[in-house]
Amino acid sequence: MASEMQRYVTNEDDEEMDVKEEDDEDEDEDDEDKNGTMPAMAGFDGAHGSSSSNMFQHHQQYQEPPTPCGGSRRCRPLEEKERTKLRERQRRAITAKILAGLRRHGNYNLRVRADINDVIAALAREAGWVVLPDGTTFPSKSHSQVTGATGGTPTTMVTSSSSHIPTQHTPPASLKGTPSGFQNTANHSACQMKSVFIPTSSPYDSSSTARSQTSAMVADGQDTQNDPFLVGSGDSIDKQVIDIHTKLQERDFAGTPYIPVYVMLPLGVINMKSELVDADGLVKQLRVLKSTNVDGVMVDCWWGIVEANAPQDYNWNGYKRLFQVVREHKLKIKVVMSFHECGDRAGRRNPECLSWGIDKERVLKGRTAVEVYFDYMRSFRVEFDEFFEDGIISMVEVGLGPCGELRYPSNPVKHGWRYPGVGEFQCYDQYLLKGLRKAAEARGHSFWARGPDNAGSYNSQPQETGFFCDGGDYDGYYGRFFLNWYSQVLVDHADRVLSLAKLAFDGTCIAAKLSGIHWWYKTSSHAAELTAGFYNPSNRDGYVAIAAMLKKHGAALNFKCAEMSMLEQAVDFSEALGDPEGLAWQVLNAAWDVSLPVCSENALLCHDRGGYNCLLEKAKLLNDPDGKHIFAFTYLRLGPLLIDGQNFMEFERFVKRMHGEAVLESTVVRESRQSSLCA
Repeated sequence: MASEMQRYVTNEDDEEMDVKEEDDEDEDEDDEDKNGTMPAMAGFDGAHGSSSSNMFQHHQQYQEPPTPCGGSRRCRPLEEKERTKLRERQRRAITAKILAGLRRHGNYNLRVRADINDVIAALAREAGWVVLPDGTTFPSKSHSQVTGATGGTPTTMVTSSSSHIPTQHTPPASLKGTPSGFQNTANHSACQMKSVFIPTSSPYDSSSTARSQTSAMVADGQDTQNDPFLVGSGDSIDKQVIDIHTKLQERDFAGTPYIPVYVMLPLGVINMKSELVDADGLVKQLRVLKSTNVDGVMVDCWWGIVEANAPQDYNWNGYKRLFQVVREHKLKIKVVMSFHECGDRAGRRNPECLSWGIDKERVLKGRTAVEVYFDYMRSFRVEFDEFFEDGIISMVEVGLGPCGELRYPSNPVKHGWRYPGVGEFQCYDQYLLKGLRKAAEARGHSFWARGPDNAGSYNSQPQETGFFCDGGDYDGYYGRFFLNWYSQVLVDHADRVLSLAKLAFDGTCIAAKLSGIHWWYKTSSHAAELTAGFYNPSNRDGYVAIAAMLKKHGAALNFKCAEMSMLEQAVDFSEALGDPEGLAWQVLNAAWDVSLPVCSENALLCHDRGGYNCLLEKAKLLNDPDGKHIFAFTYLRLGPLLIDGQNFMEFERFVKRMHGEAVLESTVVRESRQSSLCA
């Protein structure tokens, strides 16, 4: 495929150059009209072109002889110029489609404004060639020693490739878990393409695809499975890659603290009639799962299923059968009280969760929302008393918003939100507006009883709005008042629900999930966090109040963004000024500062060793003076893909290392055991 794409792109290159030269001739003619002269020698450098016309970066000079046409310059019909411009636009459109297709289907980490040279460089790497940041390209094994046809003189094969090195974020060393010798990469030159990464979170390559592509970089078949750098010059690249390989060995987690591992069950394991779906299939999967010595499973108990018929008419039948099956396999259960139905500025209803505005309003057939939550939790505690008494139910996570997370539903995809939009404030139902009006009147400024009118829409970017832009209204008198009220409503909601959860589940660990809204984290306003309810601009820590509230109730924090790194989606994070590493560091420190137990779960699917290594690094911090580590980990999620072949073996290995065990079992033994279990 790589060779076919190279031929296709090369043809596009030649055609594009013809048009480029014609355009330059047009520009020279325009310059002559203005200045009355035309230089005999003209040159261009693609690096200085605009983003729309900078399709190539070739350095060349050409001489255009004078053409008699009533003067020293040639004349070209206006129609020909228009045709040239039309061809240019058409070819650019084709190139844009090629780039989009490669990014979407070929796993090429191409920047949004990538040009054709970026594609050529990526294809060269796909073929196993070395492409240096300055555009030099040569076979990996022979380096620059390509013998010429005349005299056997070594020559260097060059393609003019863009060298875009974006600003890299380096998280604190204690979070990264990177050996000290590699915390500073200033001496390494790197190009952010398909197989060239700069690690920020761990010394492991999190992409199995990248590993397969970089294996050709080392002479004599040297393994580069854990090499995240492809760096250096033509004379020293092999030596640098081999040196890195010897230093970045996989970390040994034997003897580290034991961290329980839970696995999420499929969302559809219980149907809308509260019945267990495919019990036999579930039994087989649990049997295989148990062979890895995982500690338990996580189960969502949906309020919309259990109390679907009538108020306080609870149907737990499907969950009773499910819990019995889990207990038979001697697995523990982490339960999620899932209260997943609010209005936005346009008046549309968001079915993700109930509005915080009705926490104390008797609008649910005589009950408040808080009473509904408490009745549901109390019924669950009574129905499953034996599972609590036996310790089968080890933790209850209380749903506090959309997806069970403590946040406003500020970025609903069903209403048109797309990453990385800032989202919208969710305070426009009559009950929240009434609360805002009371707060404004208490402050003495009744005209502040409104939501921001210059905060853009779901897909706006911060600098496009008057509220979130640098120096915007978010940091003015009204903005600070509104954001303080908006975020406090969220904290008060969690405070009320958790106080009742603590009462219902006395003696059992309770937890709350916090999502990682990492996009626009590097801006001053942290716009996406503000709309989600986290008052966390650059001059304020918005997670301290949340940590203090959780500490008050003895609740654990389940943080969902902790494993994200800058490796896989560096381009997206960069363009959205996102920083998942920095956000994770801030949230975890806010929790650990008040001695909160911190749980974690992966936000992205993970089946390869590099991804598991990243999760392990975040779970067990390297060289932390206080020995901090997460309290428990939940894996997303159980299914055929997890227990299939190599994926299953990598997961089993991951569980052992989470438990602090040495990984000694051979692949042959594990394959044999898996076959017997699946039979």
